[in-house]
Amino acid sequence: LLFQDTDLWISALHSLVLGVTAGCISTLLGTLAAIALFRFKFQGKSLLQGLIFVLIVIPDIVLGIALLMLFSKIQVPLGFFSLLLAHITFCLPFVIVTIFGRMTHIDKNIFEAAKDLGASEFIIFFKVTIPMLLPAIIAGLLLSFTLSFDDVMISYFVSGPSFEILPLKIFAMAKLGIKPELNALCTIIFLITIVTTFSAQLFLRKN
Repeated sequence: LLFQDTDLWISALHSLVLGVTAGCISTLLGTLAAIALFRFKFQGKSLLQGLIFVLIVIPDIVLGIALLMLFSKIQVPLGFFSLLLAHITFCLPFVIVTIFGRMTHIDKNIFEAAKDLGASEFIIFFKVTIPMLLPAIIAGLLLSFTLSFDDVMISYFVSGPSFEILPLKIFAMAKLGIKPELNALCTIIFLITIVTTFSAQLFLRKN
């Protein structure tokens, strides 16, 4: 029955695409933001750090309503794009905190030593910073993907009828009772999660 439920698999595909896209963008922006907060001094740095922690502790229902009001104000149609912006918004601070925490254990003299040896900021970024932050970057990517893939509350406010994701589909189906296909789907997702987690651990251990 599970493999015959086309709507359920379409929702799962939507969630997968959304989670991967939001995770990649959040990781990219979060990595750049964490490096900037750690290495450079600029006006408003303390305020930005405070806003990051506010986004982490703010209740999902408040953030969902706020994003819905914002999208309505600037006339963003509810669908994939609104979901993507919302998921990037709540995933980004977790990525920044994860990578920034890793950077606090890095000696800043490494960057000065690289400059003394003639390395440009471009070379320092790709040859020094990224290799040292790779475990944290992967952790941030997996965390943001997980947060995006299973979000219900915020997605409930900013999703549209044209793009249905798996958590909302399951939430709607669960109201009518737990069906065997839901149990099978959750089992598959759980197994995929275990395989992904162990693969990431083996990759980080190898590095």
